[in-house]
Amino acid sequence: MTEKKNPDTAHGHEKELGHDGHTHDDSHGHHEHGHDTHDHDHSHHDHDLKTVGVGIVTISTSRSLDDDPAGDAIAEAFEHAGHSVATRELIGDKFDGIQQTVDRLVGRDDVDIVVTTGGTGVTPDDVTIEAIAPLFEKELPGFGELFRQLSFGEIGTRVVGTRATGGIADGVPVFALPGSENAARLGAHEVIVPEVSHLAGLAARSEPDA
Repeated sequence: MTEKKNPDTAHGHEKELGHDGHTHDDSHGHHEHGHDTHDHDHSHHDHDLKTVGVGIVTISTSRSLDDDPAGDAIAEAFEHAGHSVATRELIGDKFDGIQQTVDRLVGRDDVDIVVTTGGTGVTPDDVTIEAIAPLFEKELPGFGELFRQLSFGEIGTRVVGTRATGGIADGVPVFALPGSENAARLGAHEVIVPEVSHLAGLAARSEPDA
């Protein structure tokens, strides 16, 4: 299951989608402004992880791990920022396989975040969102909003065809990006990596400070 893949680059819809636009509040939640406006500012950031391990899952039936430009773009974004790739897997676009893979990865000690690429569009076999959503104990709507806003500049109104999303599963941030290389690079470089240390650190907290 790990050896076969097909980033949604096989699905034309995903390659170009992935961007829309309403994200004014996303920029508040993750940094020291926004929800951290009391005297917790510094202690809140004490939980940030200096480095994170990312699990990358490419969802495709036409690609291989040797031919995975979207997965490569995500890995490069994390490594460039000083993080590490804990694992890369390629699986087919089947509901059970996607859900089981993500559920397994969020349980690994060396995985602080999971990023999938592929299967976020509107064709019948685009089931990534349906597969991972039940795993979320919390949703991160600002991620999809910001991603679509940024993508609008590249693909215009085609952003309505992408359902890129994010959430927290078992204390681990999980983000689902479209299968195109451009969309994967945009989402990883511009949205996920800048916030990953903060989000992963907060999400991993087992209980609030007393």
